[in-house]
Amino acid sequence: MNENRKFTSIALKINASFLLKRFFGVIWFNIVLCVLIVGTYVYWINEHLPENSVAEGYNFKYNGYYRDITYNVETSNGKEYTYKVFDFFDYLAFPGLCLLSFECLYLLGCVGGTNKIRRKLRPLNELAKKAEEISSVSLDYTKFENLEHAIYNVSPDAPGAKISTDDKDLQSIEIAINNLIYRMKESQKQQTRFVSDASHELRTPIAVIQGYVNMLDRWGKEDEKVLVESIEAIKNESQHMKELIEQLLFLARGDSGRNNLKLEEINLKNLMEEVWEESLMIDEKHVYSFDGEENLIINGDVAMIKQSARIFIQNAAKYSPEGTKITIKAKLVNGAPSYIIQDEGLGMNQEEVSHIFERFYRSDEARNGNTGGTGLGLSIAKWIVDAHNGLINVVSSDELGTRFTISFVKEI
Repeated sequence: MNENRKFTSIALKINASFLLKRFFGVIWFNIVLCVLIVGTYVYWINEHLPENSVAEGYNFKYNGYYRDITYNVETSNGKEYTYKVFDFFDYLAFPGLCLLSFECLYLLGCVGGTNKIRRKLRPLNELAKKAEEISSVSLDYTKFENLEHAIYNVSPDAPGAKISTDDKDLQSIEIAINNLIYRMKESQKQQTRFVSDASHELRTPIAVIQGYVNMLDRWGKEDEKVLVESIEAIKNESQHMKELIEQLLFLARGDSGRNNLKLEEINLKNLMEEVWEESLMIDEKHVYSFDGEENLIINGDVAMIKQSARIFIQNAAKYSPEGTKITIKAKLVNGAPSYIIQDEGLGMNQEEVSHIFERFYRSDEARNGNTGGTGLGLSIAKWIVDAHNGLINVVSSDELGTRFTISFVKEI
């Protein structure tokens, strides 16, 4: 009970301060109003003295009864004029009563307004009570020793590693720590898989180059056909390695926060039209069409947005039969400036769609060696879109093709 009084006294003090400010505000208003009325009364009388009368002295006299208060004016011709003050103030009785009633209602309304203050302060009072309760609870350090012991004994490399103290009071802390352990293990798995896949991707071109170098060493000195074939193969594999290393470095810089965006205002329709024109010149095996809406303005890095679009277009061309159509659009999608890349290629099932942005992932159809690639392109494109606060929507179906919709929903 004493705690309630203690905490609600804060609200009472604020309420009292609130009411006193309003009350004294009304008092000062009435004082100023009375001074103005008296001043106006004196000024009016002095202005309406008989002709050729100039006031030389004036005073108020109290004759024992408040209604006998008079205002006396002595003029330059020796005459004295007397005016009963309340004869004038009787005219103000009704307006004054109305004003007084309004002020009373106003003050009553302020009293009612203090309930709002109490309601708004109630959460603070409850918070203060809880803080007081927590501070009064004696801590059981044995519980924390048990938690520390459980954390120390957990093996991070063990499958399904987690801590457990069988203490309900520590259950929420256990859940938080176990979630952290799970996320750390998943991150470690991704890093291990990334290093393994990168090693595998680099090992293949190195093995090919070594094979052709051995062939050159044995027969290339005398056989011109072997020489030309080997040089061409080494050039191709070297270029593949260069692209792979550049992509790995791009992702590594992105992961460490060193890929800085050069932000500027971009007309998305014009940018995608440029990419479409480039595609027409580079790839004559597919039919490219473009459709764009005006006034699609985003804030972003021109080079990176272009790079992401090229990756999606190259991906569409890679998995689409020759002669099929690849559609490029720039339009508003759900109110957001977007670009769309749609093909008529192999398509993917939902299982494949869920993995396409993973690093080094390629669907079974893509592993046949005809399409090449490193499996990093879509990962890079996703990083670029994420860096621009964008969203990627993928719709795909076997044998019907794939549509990528990239929407820039927020300003960076």
